Amino acid sequence: MTAARQKGVPFYRSIQTKYALTYLLVVAAILVVMNTYPVLMAENMVFTSKESTLKRQALVIGSTLAVSETLTREGVEQTMALLEEAQGTRVLVTDASGLILYDNSTLDNRLGGYALMGEVAAALRGSDASRSEYRDGAIRTRAAVPIMYHGMTLGAVYLYEYDTEQADVLRSILANLRYISIVICVVALVLVVLLSKTLTRNTVRLLSAIRHVREGEYNHRVESQGRDEMAQLADEFNQLTDRLQTTEEARRRFVSDASHELKTPLASIRLLTDSILQNESVDMATVREFVADIGEEADRLTRISEHLLALTRLDAGAERPSEPVELGRVAEKVAHLLSPVAQTARVELKTSLEPACALLANEDDIYQVAFNLMENAIKYNVSGGRVDVRVRRRGDKVVLTVTDTGLGIPEEDLPRIFDRFYRVDKARSRGLGGTGLGLSIARDTARIHGGDITAGPNPAGRGTRFEAEFPALREGDGP
Repeated sequence: MTAARQKGVPFYRSIQTKYALTYLLVVAAILVVMNTYPVLMAENMVFTSKESTLKRQALVIGSTLAVSETLTREGVEQTMALLEEAQGTRVLVTDASGLILYDNSTLDNRLGGYALMGEVAAALRGSDASRSEYRDGAIRTRAAVPIMYHGMTLGAVYLYEYDTEQADVLRSILANLRYISIVICVVALVLVVLLSKTLTRNTVRLLSAIRHVREGEYNHRVESQGRDEMAQLADEFNQLTDRLQTTEEARRRFVSDASHELKTPLASIRLLTDSILQNESVDMATVREFVADIGEEADRLTRISEHLLALTRLDAGAERPSEPVELGRVAEKVAHLLSPVAQTARVELKTSLEPACALLANEDDIYQVAFNLMENAIKYNVSGGRVDVRVRRRGDKVVLTVTDTGLGIPEEDLPRIFDRFYRVDKARSRGLGGTGLGLSIARDTARIHGGDITAGPNPAGRGTRFEAEFPALREGDGP
């Protein structure tokens, strides 16, 4: 890991900054919408209302003027004098050519000129036209309608309104929205900082815990708070560190036990060889005896090495080829091989093997499981004792049961007999050539094939019963 990562993530790349920026972008988007949509809707409503009002006024004026086939300046002025015009509204009346016949403006009177406005041109073509805009602090509204007489366009009425009061209302709305937006921005900024810190607190705590575990502190735990995904992640982390701590303790214990087990035969070999080399007067019979002891210790080293290699292969989880295996046939083969050993130890070996007890596994692995269980039952039995081997089917399982009439295993030792290098009677185990690895190898092998091994006292009396259980071969299973 690089030094930069060990020092921590830069602030501008941190999750807290990303959370804060995300929230700020959301708030900014909301404020933009809040400052545009209401204003646009208000403007649209005001513009629509004003244009409708001016059109109605223009239509009233136009219908009043459409009393003859022609429009004259004098006639228009007389008619307009009789109408009540809206205060602040400019009124223009043109003939069919666009010539201004009437203009009530006192600032820019265009009487006698031509009305060069788009709305007037549209009205002279027979269409109503209107337009509104907000500019220079005022709402400017224009509307024009044609003056019709029996389907003919005599002219146009054009109205123009300059309104500052409604513009002030729009400005106040906009000012209020800006003030509210500033307040929201300040509040949102404070909340964003607090929320981002709250949301990232568990992440920072978890990151710190990971660094502690990386340094070898496997007992470090994270306090789980809440019920969200981060709390679940903390729980998963704690379970992971539990597993790591257990694995590390097992590894250290395994290395310690393996070193001790290897050191004992090596020390014996060294002692025996020194005895031969340093004693020049030793006779040949004693030398042969010492060499035989050295051979036994070498055999013991070989067995330990083979068992360690077997455990290494099991721990590596290498894929094992599987095929249909008849458990009874394997048990019968092992029993036949161990019969001389049982006879030498004066132990009676009995088998009860039911047919059709097949499973999908590696035959060599199942053979090793059966051999370990049956060999232990013979080796740790008593003279004149008995070993019963039974293979049967139980539901969707096939079961190998090995029961002996030996000294048995104390109840307090039963939970640990499958631990590596664990022995109930260390002196007797070494004397019989045991390494303390056989049961561990047997159980790990069984579990690889979906089974398991359990141990308990002999229900019929003194001794121990081991039971290896495997999933039975189902129709359609195959290698």
